[in-house]
Amino acid sequence: MKFSFKNDYSEGCHPNILQTLLQCNLEQQAGYGEDEYSLKAKELIKEKIKKADSEVYLVSGGTQANLIVISSILKPYQCAISASSGHVLNNETGAIEATGHKILSIETEDGKLRPSDIIPVLESHKNVPHQVMPKLVYISNSTELGTIYQAKELEELSDFCRQNRLYLFMDGARLGHGLTSEISDLTLERVAELTDIFYLGGTKNGALIGEAIVINTISLQEDFAFNIKQKGALLAKGRLLGIQFLELMKDDLYFDLAKHANQQAMKIKNAFRSKGVQFLADTYTNQIFPIVSNELIKVLSESFDFFVWKKVNEDFSAIRLITSWNTGDDAVNSFIEIINREL
Repeated sequence: MKFSFKNDYSEGCHPNILQTLLQCNLEQQAGYGEDEYSLKAKELIKEKIKKADSEVYLVSGGTQANLIVISSILKPYQCAISASSGHVLNNETGAIEATGHKILSIETEDGKLRPSDIIPVLESHKNVPHQVMPKLVYISNSTELGTIYQAKELEELSDFCRQNRLYLFMDGARLGHGLTSEISDLTLERVAELTDIFYLGGTKNGALIGEAIVINTISLQEDFAFNIKQKGALLAKGRLLGIQFLELMKDDLYFDLAKHANQQAMKIKNAFRSKGVQFLADTYTNQIFPIVSNELIKVLSESFDFFVWKKVNEDFSAIRLITSWNTGDDAVNSFIEIINREL
C-alpha cells in the first residue's frame, strides 16, 4: 500500500481524542455546544490567546468556517480580497460567491498579502455606488503555498486594515504548522491581537473534524450563533467537537503535533536541497514544493502518492508533499532513500 503525502487530513485522529470519546461515550451531555467539554475547550482557547472578551465557535470544517464568517459579517454589497492562491478562490466551489459576495483576487508569488498589494484594489474601487465595496481581507497562515506571516508582516497588514476600515480574517486551517515553523516569530496570542477573526484548524492537525472560529472584534460577535445555525453548522452532538479541541489544547498537544509534521517535511526538504533541487516556494512548514524531473516523479509514484502541483517545463514539474502529525520516520526515510538513490 502506498504512503500518501497528498494531504494532512488522510489520517484519523490522535489517540488521546479517541480515548476521551470512548470514556465519555455513555455520558449524557447538553446539546448544541452547551456540553461541558465544549465550554471548557472554548475557555481554554481564550486562556491561550489571553483575550477573555473573544468568542469561540466550533464548526466541522474549513470551508464551512470560511463560508459562515465571510457571508455573515459582510453586507450584501461588500466583498472580500484574497491572494490568487487563496483557498476560498480555488478550492471551495464558489461557496463565497454563492452567497452573493465577490472575491477580488490579487496575484502574489508567495501566497501572502501586503498593504502594497491591496492599495491598487482600493484605488480601483472608488466608483461609489457602482462597484462592490472591499471590506474583508482574507489571508491564510500557513498559506496554500506553505509560506508563513512573520510578526512584522501581520502587524503591518493589521494596521493597514484598521486604517482603511477593513476586516482582517485569517484562515487557520494550518495555523498550528504556521506558528511552530522553525522561522516563525508569531504567537497565537499575537494573532488574536492583530486579527478581527481567525480560526484554529483541527481537521489537518490531529482531530477527526473541527475548526475553532475565534472572533476578537466585539461588534462582529453579535448574533453570530444565528449564522452558524442557519448554515447547518450547529452540531446537535456538539461534544464531538468540544472533546477534540479540549484534548488538542491541553498541554499544547495541538502545537506539538504541528511541530512534528513540520520537522518531518524539513527532513525531506533538506534531502532534496542537498541534491541541488530547487523549490517552487521556500517553505518551512509541512508543505514543500520541490521541482523534480518527470522521471523521478514516475519512480516516486511507485511507492508514494502526492500531487503534481505545477508544470515548469516539458521535463520538470513542482510536486507538493504534505506531512502530518502522524507521518512516521519509516515513510520519510524510505522517501529520502529514493531521493539519494535517484539523484
